[in-house]
Amino acid sequence: MSDRTTVRPIEILLIEDSPSDADLAREALGHGKILNNLHFVEDGVEAMKFLRRKEPYLRVPRPDLILLDLNLPKKSGVEVLTEIKTDQSLKLIPVVILSTSAAQEDIIKSYSLHANCYITKPVDFVQFTKVIRLIEEFWLAVVQLPVN
Repeated sequence: MSDRTTVRPIEILLIEDSPSDADLAREALGHGKILNNLHFVEDGVEAMKFLRRKEPYLRVPRPDLILLDLNLPKKSGVEVLTEIKTDQSLKLIPVVILSTSAAQEDIIKSYSLHANCYITKPVDFVQFTKVIRLIEEFWLAVVQLPVN
């Protein structure tokens, strides 16, 4: 387990076009053991505004972890991942792909763009909640995240 000497909550950005999936993630993380703040945006354009702290996100914290769906409106998850991993100020933020796609081309493309992890999103409520809790357990309790 990582040694967190600060009481600061972990900042998580969920980029997900499904409000119901976002609600499930919020609920699962809210019942977890790690103090966190979950921020949610519904499309790729808003995600990049959030990450670059453009209106209306001028005062948002920099995420410690990004959960990214690939199938997004306005700007795809692949485009968002590309922008994150080619931006010097963002590229160290770990990005977990959380997508319904299990297609090998999506998995290969994501890893080639330096995604830190690829998880196929379960459609079952119980399994989805379990996956979110496993993400929390691993990425927030075990992994040493870079300091903002």
